[in-house]
Amino acid sequence: MELRHLRYFAAVAEALHFRRAAERLSIAQPALSQQIQQLERELGVQLLDRTRRRVALTEAGIVFLERARATLVEAAEAVRLARMAGRGELGQLSVGVVTSALYGVFPDVVRVFRERHRQVHLTLHELPANEQTLALRAGRIHVSFLRPPIDETDLTVRIIAREPWMVALPTSHPLAGKTRVSVKALAGEPFLLFSRELAPGLYDQLIAVCQSAGFSPRIVQEAQMHTIVSLVAAGIGVSLVPATLENLSRRGLVYKKLAGATPKLDLAVAWRRDDRSPLLAAFLSVVREMT
Repeated sequence: MELRHLRYFAAVAEALHFRRAAERLSIAQPALSQQIQQLERELGVQLLDRTRRRVALTEAGIVFLERARATLVEAAEAVRLARMAGRGELGQLSVGVVTSALYGVFPDVVRVFRERHRQVHLTLHELPANEQTLALRAGRIHVSFLRPPIDETDLTVRIIAREPWMVALPTSHPLAGKTRVSVKALAGEPFLLFSRELAPGLYDQLIAVCQSAGFSPRIVQEAQMHTIVSLVAAGIGVSLVPATLENLSRRGLVYKKLAGATPKLDLAVAWRRDDRSPLLAAFLSVVREMT
């Protein structure tokens, strides 16, 4: 039994007339009669009483019509959902993000994607940089916002933003009144940094910035990025942070641009090279548009 048999039977059952049903279906009347007879033989029951003057449903036909209609509705819905999924409009997408990316373009990308793909279940995973590529390769996330450099084996990586470092200072700090602060002026200051284990590339670049200014930072505490900002506001120390963190304000905290030329900090989006998901393609399309 095929779906066309159900469609043919439903058409006849609704019209109670073979010629009118055949016209509606755009098939020949004899062919329609043969299809209904084939269906009845397969089921082993008579669905229609036929006379020269009328066509009527049998008891079996009444019961079968109800279920046939439900099956056709379900089949049509399955087709609709499959097509939506094929266009990247339905399904589940898991997105990983490092903490420092939460205050830049990332929220706008998520907002626009949600507005355009309301039936996609989007889950966000804030993960340290060292866990991002592991989660990608394990299939726990589909796409990641992270800080290069990373191992790009089996991954496609695209730089979407390049931002400067800034210095985060307590408002009571002597340098807080300056427009720009040189890295060299931070020598001897207590530094608050994130752990190298969590973000080795970012950590190494920050240390290199300090060393190029002639000193190694005196690290008094390691913490997550948003915690670092709170500790700076509490007067525990100073820190170098990505410029997007300027959007994360705290009472007692100021951000200052660095004087002179300093390396830029990259933000990238990465995904598995063999991932051909329409959902991923739709998300990346929004990323390209927003960046």
